[in-house]
Amino acid sequence: MSDNPRVTSGIPGLDEMLGGGFVPRSAALVRGAPGTGKTTFGLQYLIEGVQRSEPGLFVSFEEFPQSLYRDAASLGWDLPALEAQGKLHLLFTSPQVLLHSLAAPESSIAQRFQAQGIQRVVIDSLTHFTQHTPDPQELRAIYNQVVNALRREDVTALYLAEEMRSDYTSEERGRLSFVVDCLIMLRYLEIDSTIQRAMTILKMRSSRHDTAIHSYAIGPNGITIGKPLEGKSGLLSGLVKRSMISTVE
Repeated sequence: MSDNPRVTSGIPGLDEMLGGGFVPRSAALVRGAPGTGKTTFGLQYLIEGVQRSEPGLFVSFEEFPQSLYRDAASLGWDLPALEAQGKLHLLFTSPQVLLHSLAAPESSIAQRFQAQGIQRVVIDSLTHFTQHTPDPQELRAIYNQVVNALRREDVTALYLAEEMRSDYTSEERGRLSFVVDCLIMLRYLEIDSTIQRAMTILKMRSSRHDTAIHSYAIGPNGITIGKPLEGKSGLLSGLVKRSMISTVE
C-alpha cells in the first residue's frame, strides 16, 4: 500500500468506511438510482477539496449550469463564487467531446489540468456512454480510455452512474465495476413500511474497508452517514427480511 495520505471525501462517516479515505489517484464509482444523491456526493467531494486547497473539476453531461448552481445553493455551496476564485471548475459537455478531448494531449481539457492544478475530478455520469455503442467490448474500451486518461493526469476521480440490478455481477454490460478501484452503491430501501437510503462499499482495491450497509441522509450540508442497518437480510436485493437472531445459553 502507498504511504501517501488518503484523499478525504468530505462526507461525515464515509472516510471511516473507506479505511481513511479514497486511495490517491484511484478511480471510484458511485452508483445509484435517480434521487439517491449521486450528484450531491460528487459536489461534496469537490467542496472538500476546495477546503483543502485541492482544485476540482466537475464534468456534467446532463445538468444545465443554472440547475446545478441552484441545487448546490440549497446545500449552502456557492459554485459561481468558487469558480470565480479558480478553486472549482465546471465543464458542461457531451460524452463524445470528452472522449475526443481526453485522447488529445494538446486539448483544452488536458491543458486545464496542468494550468489549474486539478487534483479531484467528478464525471456525471458514465451511464451516458452506454448510448455510445451496443457492443460490450467497445463499451469496456471506452470505460478504460476515460479512467486511464484521468489516471495519467494524476487525479483522484469519482465516476457517477445509474444503478442496474446487475451492477456487481459479471453480467454488467461493459463491466464498469471491474474497471474501477472502488465501488460504492447507493440504494432506496423499504424497511418497516418506510423508505430509507442505504450505502455500502462493494469493493475497494489496495485497502481494507467497512463491509456493512449503512443508512445515510441528505440534509442542509449534504450527505451524512448513519449507523449500520442491522437485523435485516436481503438489503442489496431489495427483498428486506428480518434476520433470525438466536442466543445460546
